[in-house]
Amino acid sequence: MLPRHAARIETPEDLKRLKETILAEKPHAKTLVVCCGTGCLASGSLKVRESLEREIGAQAPDEDIIIRMTGCRGFCESGPLVVVGPDDTFYRGVTADDVPELVSESVIKNNTVERLLYEDSATGQKCSHEVDIPFYQKQERVVLRHCGHIDPTTIEGYIGVGGYEALAVALSKMSPEEVITCVKDSGLRGRGGAGFPTGRKWESSRNAPGEEKYIICNGDEGDPGAFMDRSVMEGDPHSVLEGMIIAGYAVGAGKGIIYVRAEYPLAVRHLYTAIAQASDLGLLGQNIMGTGFGFEIEIVKGAGAFVCGESTALVISIEGKRGFPKPLPRLNTSIVGLWDMPTVLNNVETFACVPPIIQRGAEWFSNIGTEASKGTKVFALVGNVKNTGLVEVPMGTTLREIIFDIGGGIRGGKEFKAVQTGGPSGGCIPADLLDLPVDFESLARVGSIMGSGGMLVMDESTCMVNMARYFLDFAQNESCGQCTLCRLGTRQMFHILADITRGEGRPDDVEVLLELAEAVRAGSICGLGQTVPNPVLSTIKYFREEYEEHIHEKRCRALVCKPLIAYRIKEHRCKACLLCLKACPVDAIIGAKWQVHEIDQTKCIKCGSCMDVCPPRFNAVECLTGLTSEK
Repeated sequence: MLPRHAARIETPEDLKRLKETILAEKPHAKTLVVCCGTGCLASGSLKVRESLEREIGAQAPDEDIIIRMTGCRGFCESGPLVVVGPDDTFYRGVTADDVPELVSESVIKNNTVERLLYEDSATGQKCSHEVDIPFYQKQERVVLRHCGHIDPTTIEGYIGVGGYEALAVALSKMSPEEVITCVKDSGLRGRGGAGFPTGRKWESSRNAPGEEKYIICNGDEGDPGAFMDRSVMEGDPHSVLEGMIIAGYAVGAGKGIIYVRAEYPLAVRHLYTAIAQASDLGLLGQNIMGTGFGFEIEIVKGAGAFVCGESTALVISIEGKRGFPKPLPRLNTSIVGLWDMPTVLNNVETFACVPPIIQRGAEWFSNIGTEASKGTKVFALVGNVKNTGLVEVPMGTTLREIIFDIGGGIRGGKEFKAVQTGGPSGGCIPADLLDLPVDFESLARVGSIMGSGGMLVMDESTCMVNMARYFLDFAQNESCGQCTLCRLGTRQMFHILADITRGEGRPDDVEVLLELAEAVRAGSICGLGQTVPNPVLSTIKYFREEYEEHIHEKRCRALVCKPLIAYRIKEHRCKACLLCLKACPVDAIIGAKWQVHEIDQTKCIKCGSCMDVCPPRFNAVECLTGLTSEK
């Protein structure tokens, strides 16, 4: 179905006229922009939107007010987010109960609802606009340029901000070779993890012989806690389509496939809508903009196998077979890919970078970032940090700037301990490396990787041995099982780590872990297996003393490994108030009113409820470490 007042776009001039028509529409004096990305949806933004519609109808039925849904604005910690125009007042943590006041005060009377503004915890200052909030001030948004600002369900919103203009330029004013040269000169490297130069990959596929060539977009984002690609597909799907079409023109491909995990229903829905709208306008299909070039895009939904994020496994999965990685020539799927034809495979973020590079030029993009790592990178900033969400910064921005200036520092006034980048295959970076610039080379130098962009912040309450155990548990469960060393080696590493966290570690366990890690790395054919040992190697390198404490002293300094801790009630401080007895979920507290309590260690599950409810003035419950469950 064509957008209102729009006919099929037959020439670049038609696209220009459509944009002018969209922008010439009567500007609405007032807008209500509601973030409906997955994070805000989970916090109740749909109820907020429904309440806004009701209140506008009740309080201002005759006013010209637009309510617009957008994708993720990035500041997930503060959702649901509502921005009131025309002055773009930024409200955080909005609930359906807040809507009547928001409409009457901010929309109708043009007053600011102070209590819904963001308050800077460092200065106590209220921030009325997005640009005033520290979370956004050091960001530079290229990939996320439209997310949170346009309605992802309508192509008109995308065209109104210059969408598909890069495609028009590429098709009408540039040869395929010139497009590839522009991408090469920009220095864009793949954002899926490996960081291979994008232009070189495209050039390899263009020069490779093949009756047919393909473009594949990897939207199978599988790292725990990562949601960068999902948010782009949800909030700005047309930017991904435009990047793929440009790649198809540059390479000589007529078919594109978006491989997206089925667990992303909102992203899938928005992608289907975007493909239908682009096809209806003639931006997909045959003879795009009258240039003779044709390109089609379809969606293939993955079943959620982590290993299918690896390029060869992803290709094999699209072909309908089990996603086993396989060794290919040095240039990989670029030469021998889908159906043994040359295939360009980039991730969502990489394709979203392409349109602004074509529009603004290679030099503009290459001036952002570092000498070897150009442009920006999107990170999912999660964990023990105040401001969680999506962050896009120039390459070379330091970890300290991201975690403390943008992320607001550590929750609860605790000390920063480590940050893990690159998902399950990444490494844990300690506090003394906080000033490390975040780029491909710097992260690799300290034993981590860029990965797709996960960034997990840990504080002093994190046990690094247990963290390594967690990631090895994920890795051994997600191993495709094809390589013996990966299948059995990761399992053995997990069991050793589990033994250590139970207080059953052996004196030589650390050395065995190091040997196994090197064996898994050397014996795996795919990048996933080769990087899986990183969490273990990095935690041993930077936090070896914690391993030694667990093994030799049976002590967990973070009080996380339950078999290594025990709770005890101090007789001289217990007031027999029954609070701990009532709070214990397993009836492990022995005692009665006016009778000093004690804990039955055979029943205690080490949940800490007794310590949580004991009044600070009594301070009768203590946590002991350096003990095994047998003591």
